[in-house]
Amino acid sequence: MKSIVSPEWLAEHLEDSNLVIVDCRFILGQPDFGGQAYAEDHIAGAYYLVLNKDLSGPIREHGGRHPLPDLGTLSLRFGSIGIDASKVVVAYDDQGGMNASRLWWLLQFLNHQEVYVLDRGYSSWKAAGYPISSEVPATVDNVTFSPKVQRQMLASVDEVRDKLGRAGTILIDSREERRYLGLEEAIDRAAGHIPGARNYFWKGVLTEDGAWAGSEIQAERFQAINKEDEVIVYCGSGVSACPNVIALHEAGFPKVKLYSGSWSDWISYEDNPIATGEE
Repeated sequence: MKSIVSPEWLAEHLEDSNLVIVDCRFILGQPDFGGQAYAEDHIAGAYYLVLNKDLSGPIREHGGRHPLPDLGTLSLRFGSIGIDASKVVVAYDDQGGMNASRLWWLLQFLNHQEVYVLDRGYSSWKAAGYPISSEVPATVDNVTFSPKVQRQMLASVDEVRDKLGRAGTILIDSREERRYLGLEEAIDRAAGHIPGARNYFWKGVLTEDGAWAGSEIQAERFQAINKEDEVIVYCGSGVSACPNVIALHEAGFPKVKLYSGSWSDWISYEDNPIATGEE
């Protein structure tokens, strides 16, 4: 697979000078969990980036619960952990790859192609006996990350509004089915989905044993979608949509965009329509 690396691969390359490993562990509603888990132990040499601080911007009226971070600030943060054009980045979490996929998307969005998500996450790495540490690597001050925004990867709320019901554009909702259907909503203030969206819960990218499914399985999962269509993916706040973005790329879909504000941004506009039930 083009975007996923195995624990075995990472263990073999752990001492590579051009490798940067990033711990992305985070649990919604427990903002300190990831940092505490990282302080206890992490993959040897890994840095820690916080989802709701480093990988997201401040919450405002619009933009959703995890707005995109300021790209200048993010670029400086990437440079501080050694990421430049020469580096291979491997991101991991312990949440099925959801948070690591957010870092994958951000780096891809800024034109850093050599970024991967670690299959099976930290617990699998640790259980296999691969190197772990509680030592925090030093930040660096002589590395420059130079972003080049890939605008075609991002869909704005205006674009989503404009393309509702338009032939050639498919909307994918990555949340759990009951949230998509509008039967329950424990996080955002309104239940339902963007009209016309199809539901592909993001955990469908994984096999029953928690590994990332191969490209053929991903392609089968999305077989009802025409590869010539533009696909816009969203979730609750632009995080759990990212595994589906990776899976679509793995399945060979060339025109995939993330609606980064997602549902929490959509419902911040009173006039935006809301649908419930099956589409």
